[in-house]
Amino acid sequence: MTLYGQALILRAGEQSAPPNHDDLMYQTDAFRAKRLLQIQLILGLALVALALLLRASVAVSVLVGAGSCLVANALFAALVFRGYRAQEPARLVMRIYGAEVLKIGLILGLFTVAFVTLDGLSLPALLGAYLALQVAPTLIAAQLPERTLK
Repeated sequence: MTLYGQALILRAGEQSAPPNHDDLMYQTDAFRAKRLLQIQLILGLALVALALLLRASVAVSVLVGAGSCLVANALFAALVFRGYRAQEPARLVMRIYGAEVLKIGLILGLFTVAFVTLDGLSLPALLGAYLALQVAPTLIAAQLPERTLK
């Protein structure tokens, strides 16, 4: 089940009271996180498909880079939006910092495991795919129209 789906199920039990501003912010932020992860997944699959046209080792490198980015960003979103409360900004900031530290550690760990266990990885392809997945979806999402929750 997706992070956004879990948020909707959790909110379904609270329908006796009208949603407040914080609930709408939570749903909007969770929707944006889900949308960015979906864009990253689509872009990652497209990059792997293109890399298959070159060589299998390049495709594996792209898969490792893109997969590491996607898994790390999904972990970050799950940690940040779990029990999210906008009324506690200091706690939210600490949660974001903690999630970012874990994300960086996970990425370094995944890259290390990949380079230790897989022969013939292309560092430029791996890092290029990681960077593309990290940056491009944010640029794309900034161009998409806002979705309001009513």
